Amino acid sequence: MKRRGASGDPTPATPATPATPGRARLALSGAEGNIGRVLRRALPGLGYTLRSAELAPRSRLAAGEDLVHGDLQDPAAVDRLLDGRDVLIHMAATSVERPLSEIVANNLLALVQVYEGARRHGLRRVVFPSSNHAVGMYPVEQKLELDCAPRPDTFYGLSKVWGESLARMYWDKHGIESVCVRIGTAIERPLTPRHLSTWLGLEDLVHLIERCIEAPQVGHMVVWGVSANARSYWSNAQAERLGYAPRQNAEDWADEILARDNPVPQEARGLQGGSFVLHDLMAPSRR
Repeated sequence: MKRRGASGDPTPATPATPATPGRARLALSGAEGNIGRVLRRALPGLGYTLRSAELAPRSRLAAGEDLVHGDLQDPAAVDRLLDGRDVLIHMAATSVERPLSEIVANNLLALVQVYEGARRHGLRRVVFPSSNHAVGMYPVEQKLELDCAPRPDTFYGLSKVWGESLARMYWDKHGIESVCVRIGTAIERPLTPRHLSTWLGLEDLVHLIERCIEAPQVGHMVVWGVSANARSYWSNAQAERLGYAPRQNAEDWADEILARDNPVPQEARGLQGGSFVLHDLMAPSRR
């Protein structure tokens, strides 16, 4: 794993914006993902020093970004990402339903390596991307609090339930703080009727991640990653402890969205997980 410049040659990082004194030194995994690309553009502009990790070498997106690559199931790759960092924003994962073997490798085994690395390097906090699919089998009529029982809709959602529990164990046993963010639908603007309840606008996303980094003494915390949607499925009062004050509201697009056909199949519309509840990648059992 080498640190690479925009040309692909090894080069020291030279941030375009000087780091703000006292701000956390950040590591970001999954930098090539949809959310990772948003954060690696935004966080250096907020005064953070940022080291990003990708699975394979790619061109950097943020000027002066410290960019590394490698498989996070490899402890050496984890060490080079986390060395000298204070907070990890761990966005590397399989983020859709896939065969169980892939989910186990990327969302369970790699996550253990990440938390073990955080322990070795004395990180104070991990921001862990959980998912609304950890509770996707609840009916859409039910407003959920954060203490609701897990009801995952997929092996992917189940892996996020496991990840939240792993984060809890590392806080209880090793004092590594975690904020587990049950991310809704993090896209530029809502597109479907379901998004009127689940949307996390990108401005709110950056604000939420900043509060996950900066809030004092979080211990182990779970919050909903959602904007201030009038039709939200989730009660997010817990996020106020972080200082998270979302400003975006999917309702601004409601008339336009509701005038179009709903792409979610009828049989999935009554459950919070939407189309995910219809995924079944395992072969049917023989009776």
